[in-house]
Amino acid sequence: MIKFALIGHPLTQSLSAAMHNAMLENLGIEGTYELLDTESEDLVTRIKQLKSQGYMGFNVTIPHKVPITLFLDGCDKLADLAGCANTVKIMPDKTLYGYNTDIYGFQKAITPELQKELKGQKVSILGTGGASRAASIALCDIGVSQIDFYARNIINASNMVNFLRESFSDITFNLKQMQSLRNLSDSKMLVNSTPIGMKGKAPGISPVDEDIIKTLPEGAAVYDIVYNPLKTEFIKLANRNGYRTITGLDMLVYQGAKAFEIWTGEKAKPDVMKIAALEELAD
Repeated sequence: MIKFALIGHPLTQSLSAAMHNAMLENLGIEGTYELLDTESEDLVTRIKQLKSQGYMGFNVTIPHKVPITLFLDGCDKLADLAGCANTVKIMPDKTLYGYNTDIYGFQKAITPELQKELKGQKVSILGTGGASRAASIALCDIGVSQIDFYARNIINASNMVNFLRESFSDITFNLKQMQSLRNLSDSKMLVNSTPIGMKGKAPGISPVDEDIIKTLPEGAAVYDIVYNPLKTEFIKLANRNGYRTITGLDMLVYQGAKAFEIWTGEKAKPDVMKIAALEELAD
């Protein structure tokens, strides 16, 4: 019996257990994936528990994606670049190796056609947490020319933006106050990387007003990394105004499939995981 888990807080919105348990069952692997609600002050204790109780790996979500890096013995290039990890493999000697599969998941959810359109364009991102880091690196890889970050706390976000400037010297990064957001007429995509709108964390609320969304140019895309509910208020407002939308579900499924492969060495089936996630959302 192999064991995996998700750590973070809150986890009431999580679909990860449904996805991973469906994948284990589909492949005939005897194992479990659990949700382990973990507040910041309990992170050290939780990591000790995961290492001592025979877990093979775990996912990491809000608010631990950046703090978890302090406990890693090594990490892949993407986790190092992002300064955060969402997937950890517990090695046979109990050392922890971190990965960032959010970057892969974020990019994979964008159609090849839209990826072509984003080349050389400007994108605006709401928030500067772990998910924002993953989104920005994926967008840099796609080839955008500029990313504007809108943050509530500029001081906390400045280190991340300075690091991105050093890593991607040919791309322009701007850090702005969330309150200053008025006009998005030169942005090809608007990304919500905050938990606003998520079940259990400000549900039914959009991170920005409809009047601001409407300033996006015709043909722009709106991407919400929140996946529960499937159609957030942010996505509904974008749909109402005729913009292309990407929900957080595909990002969740693709990052989960990549994590599953890292842990088990088995090829995951994103369709199986997505169906399980949709069924969980429908309950």
